[in-house]
Formats: sequence, structure tokens, C-alpha cells
Amino acid sequence: MRLRLMEATVDCLVELGWAGTTTTVVSKRAGVSRGAQLHHFPSKQDLVVAAVGHLTERRREDMRRAAADLPETGRTRAVLEILSQQFVSPIFFAALELWVAARTDAGLRAEVAPLERRVGRETHAYAVELLAIDESRGDNRRLVQATLDLLRGLGLAASLSDDTKRRAAVLDSWAVVLDDELEVS
Repeated sequence: MRLRLMEATVDCLVELGWAGTTTTVVSKRAGVSRGAQLHHFPSKQDLVVAAVGHLTERRREDMRRAAADLPETGRTRAVLEILSQQFVSPIFFAALELWVAARTDAGLRAEVAPLERRVGRETHAYAVELLAIDESRGDNRRLVQATLDLLRGLGLAASLSDDTKRRAAVLDSWAVVLDDELEVS
């Protein structure tokens, strides 16, 4: 039941935005009574933060499976593709709705900011792992952070239109930069 509620919440955030996502709509979509929803998640904030956090973890597991077969040739570009998918997924767009709402809602921001920091640290560490680099060498840490900032920006652009071709061209170029600039062990 909790899982159905969380999945319905993310679907609503993506389709209806923050304002259109209500606990009533989520309960109905999940096929759960309002009382059951309130038992598991007393407020909209509790429900939304839990849903994005939980499904972010699930998305991370999907990325790990995708990374199992990284090629040796073109590895950097393949890593960028895996990471970029995190920023064009429904989870990212649901999180984006949270960020915008949290900008002007101090209570929501207090819940979202720690989640976002944790996800950011985990994504950074995962990128370092996938790129098989030591982030303490040279400019590696800065380059990984620039990569994640680039991917987040491309994700924002994708929220307004399908820019798959442009994103692919940007990632092709950035892979060349990373291959030239990253200090490998």
C-alpha cells in the first residue's frame, strides 16, 4: 500500500505539478482509502518527500543494473548516458516540482533540502565510481561536479521540450572533455 501511494504521488507530481497533487487525488489514483493514506502519511509533505526519496533509491538501483555492462571503449560517454537518464526521469521531474515549491515554503524546504543534499552526495560518489577515478587527483572533483551540474541543466531543458538530439551532442562533446581532462589512476 505504501509503495502504491508513493508511486501514485510521483505520477501526480509529474502530471499535475505540486499544486495539483493532493492527498485525495493520490489516494484515489493508488486505490487506497483516504484514512489508509493518512495512517501512512499524515500530510502531503510527508507523502511527497517519502515518495521522491524512495523512488530515487529505486532509480539508483536501475542505474546500477545499467552500469553492469559498461564498455571499455567509449566508457565515459556511456557513463554520461547512464547519469543523464537520472535527470530526464519522472523522478527528476517530480523532484523539480518539490524544489520549486520548497523555494517559497520554509517547512517543505526543511524536509527537501536534506534529501537533496544526500541524493547529491550519493550521485557524485556514484559518478566517481562509474568513471573509475580518484576524485582527489587534479581537477577530478570539480569536473565531476561540473558534469552533474551540466546534466541537471540538460534535465531542466528536457522538462520543457524533447531535446534528445541536442543533449546527445552535448554529451558527446563533454565526454571528449572528460577523457582529456580527468586524471585516471
